[in-house]
Amino acid sequence: QVQLVESGGGLVQAGGSLRLSCAASGRTFSMYAMGWFRQAPGKEREFVAAISWSGDSTYYADSVKGRFTISRDNAKNTVYLQMNSLKPEDTAVYYCAAGATTHSPYDYWGQGTQVTVSS
Repeated sequence: QVQLVESGGGLVQAGGSLRLSCAASGRTFSMYAMGWFRQAPGKEREFVAAISWSGDSTYYADSVKGRFTISRDNAKNTVYLQMNSLKPEDTAVYYCAAGATTHSPYDYWGQGTQVTVSS
């Protein structure tokens, strides 16, 4: 069982930056691939980024590639999403999730953190 708590969301102007954190409980955090997803009002939840359990492999949606960076610190049971050059279309609730692999269904989800980018 893994419990996930996101933080770091907020209101930022276009072009600005935010860093989201996702703290995980449980001693098995390092066994899980981690992902970030987002859901904007009226839209489906979409994949943003994922990182393997070791941190050696990362994956990004085309819409965020080059602007967002996912990383993890297994000693701190935390995964991060550094978001730069933010755009109004990045406005959404951001969720972190844990799964067996970066491409498998994710089994555990956080409650989400709101990111709002003003133009």
